[in-house]
Amino acid sequence: MSALSRLVSFFSGDLAIDLGTANTLVYSKGHGVILSEPSVVAYHVKDGKKHVLAVGEDAKLMLGRTPGSIEAIRPMREGVIADFEAAEEMIKHFIRKVHRQSTFSKPKVIVCVPHGATPVEKRAIRQSVLSAGARKAGLIAEPIAAAIGAGMPITEPTGNMVVDIGGGTTEVAVLSLGDIVYARSIRVGGDRMDEGIINFLRRSQNLLVGQATAERIKIEIGTARAPKDKRGASMQIRGRDLLRGVPHETEINQAHVAEALVEPVNQICEALMEALETTPPDLAADIVDRGVMLTGGGALLGDLDVALRERTGLAISVADQTLNCVAFGTGKALEFEKQLRHAIDYES
Repeated sequence: MSALSRLVSFFSGDLAIDLGTANTLVYSKGHGVILSEPSVVAYHVKDGKKHVLAVGEDAKLMLGRTPGSIEAIRPMREGVIADFEAAEEMIKHFIRKVHRQSTFSKPKVIVCVPHGATPVEKRAIRQSVLSAGARKAGLIAEPIAAAIGAGMPITEPTGNMVVDIGGGTTEVAVLSLGDIVYARSIRVGGDRMDEGIINFLRRSQNLLVGQATAERIKIEIGTARAPKDKRGASMQIRGRDLLRGVPHETEINQAHVAEALVEPVNQICEALMEALETTPPDLAADIVDRGVMLTGGGALLGDLDVALRERTGLAISVADQTLNCVAFGTGKALEFEKQLRHAIDYES
């Protein structure tokens, strides 16, 4: 392939987008994941008019730190679009960044959506993608994309269970013969875990911390199980003392975090057990043999697989490159569109 042909292939390449609550990943056909940035848009507000100031990584740095003239928002909430205008600006920015202001043909785009998304929510996502410059917009269910990206043999006549834990939702699904047998989307994910940590610190230590601090705690010492020594690793954090109203520094350890995350971990476990109870017996037997695959950023929570294994008695494993599973799966749907056309909704 000549240099010009490669250039045309890159600029006119179709795209797959994992439009997540916390992060957005873009997969380019033939090139893999080429962009991964936070799903955040920052506006400068003047005379009642909004102007986009930053998108992605730069905008995330502004969350919780903006003056009155700047507004930093997350357009995605619980896996679906909460702010249509901001989502459109964000998608447009990412597509332009990938295509580098190319004058070549508009790309075809496939976007993953939560299984529980309503027709109205799906229409909003499709319209945002089309308005952002796509010539055609297809949708694929997140559990299918996650399973494909994790390398699960979903086209075989056997039961496969995937639990995709994202920023806003957790998708629990059983798949066989390339399609969904059972799926449930619950509004629990990384964001709910952050809220659990914030509420715990407010309740137990009268300390108010921001979402960025809660996320850092979750990433650095987050765990789903109480440590054997009832303490575990610890870290210093800063926040505002709610009694005195002044900045305050304190220590939090893994035992505290495990206690803060009891509710979201229980909800994920309950959704998994409900899926098993609803699954046809033969497929359930396959899942007992093959185990359950965890994907998504939430699957990186320390000892989550161990906690679920203890409660369910099933073999629980975490996918390789779990953060990118949905993007990889959506990208493979783009690469092998003919074989997976039944799973992609173009809505002519």
